[in-house]
Amino acid sequence: MLAKLTSKNQITIPKKIISQIPDAKYFDVDFEAGIILLKPLKIYGANLDQIRSKITKLGLKENTVSEAIEWARRK
Repeated sequence: MLAKLTSKNQITIPKKIISQIPDAKYFDVDFEAGIILLKPLKIYGANLDQIRSKITKLGLKENTVSEAIEWARRK
């Protein structure tokens, strides 16, 4: 199928293709061996208050990841 690149670097995905992935609104775009790959993504909403509450409940601190990396490298 033919798709044209516009002056604003936009491409319209043909209806025959996009109808096979009706829920896709966002795509991961990659370029491999001269081929453009579009992978449909699902975006989930996040409640930051719930995330912060979970982090507090787990006792995680800003340096927790750094400490875990240092611990793993020592093993």
